[in-house]
Amino acid sequence: MLRTSNPVLSEKALRSGASAVVTEAMTVEGAVNRSLISVVLTMGAAYWSYSTPSLASMTMIFVIAGLVCAIVLSFKHSLAPLLTPVYAVVEGMALGSISLFADTQFPGIAFQAISLTFGVMFVMLIAYQTGFIKVTEKLRSTVMIATVAIFAVYLINFIASFFGASMSFLHDSSPLSIGISVVVVGVAAFNLLLDFELIQRLGNQGNQPKYMEWYGAFALLVTLVWLYMEMLRLLMKLQSRD
Repeated sequence: MLRTSNPVLSEKALRSGASAVVTEAMTVEGAVNRSLISVVLTMGAAYWSYSTPSLASMTMIFVIAGLVCAIVLSFKHSLAPLLTPVYAVVEGMALGSISLFADTQFPGIAFQAISLTFGVMFVMLIAYQTGFIKVTEKLRSTVMIATVAIFAVYLINFIASFFGASMSFLHDSSPLSIGISVVVVGVAAFNLLLDFELIQRLGNQGNQPKYMEWYGAFALLVTLVWLYMEMLRLLMKLQSRD
């Protein structure tokens, strides 16, 4: 069973991709190359947005645009070669403005978050490639359950905010809040393992259409963006305690 906690790499989504007529098959190398392009686009857009404070007012527009791209791609995978670069750019624009805001409060924190995010990614990649951590059915199920639980809590907190309530332990700098952030960062990191494993398995099958390389890159980028945001949140909590 090909399963992952990343919703855009769900088994249903991948079966849909595999049902297309394959004229040129997806490869692991192709997915890696598309992932690198997507990351570069995201970082380039983030740098531009970070360097242009006037774009901060458009942050929510970029976030919504990214969400629309994600929803469309979840149902129409063949659009991945077009929408994955678009998603990378708009998410980068949003991250740049968010990082600028964080840096105004805690100078240098964005660079720390970026460094830690890529550091975690490379550590998880090495752990996966060397077999130090194996993606078993039990690990996959555990990560899936943890991911769903995290986003369920986030959704409840978001809805509660409309009624003037919130879960303070998600936002303050208490030991409990910091501990929760550490756990969430860990779950996001383990999602990378699931992404690596699934992309490799699909690439080795030789029956996935070529556009799934871009779709795999998109899915991996979703996890990286989430990991960066959680890393930034954790660092801000730690800094606010000083």
